[in-house]
Amino acid sequence: MLFRSSAKHVPGFIEQFDAFKAKGVDEIWCISVNDAFVMGAWGKSLGADGKVRMMADGSAEFTKKIGMEFDLTARGLGLRSQRYSMLVQDGVVKQLNLEAPGAFEVSTAEKLLSQI
Repeated sequence: MLFRSSAKHVPGFIEQFDAFKAKGVDEIWCISVNDAFVMGAWGKSLGADGKVRMMADGSAEFTKKIGMEFDLTARGLGLRSQRYSMLVQDGVVKQLNLEAPGAFEVSTAEKLLSQI
């Protein structure tokens, strides 16, 4: 399972870790356009260890390949990722929940849990 990171996203997936495991989810990943050091420190500060794997996509290669890039260069932020949650089973995307800009409704941990 993959999901786009934010301060709202990660805590929900950490809190719902046991519920995801009960539904057969092997791993929960948070992928963000940041470097590994930022992701490690962020995960540690949130208590994600053993629950959510914090994955760095520093050059946005993964983000670009799945078509989730969001160009905020004009605002001084460079290439970022759109907010989403994704359920992947055996390498196949089974569910993709893409948020509208600025929204936090369809990609929550609770919403993804309801779709499994």
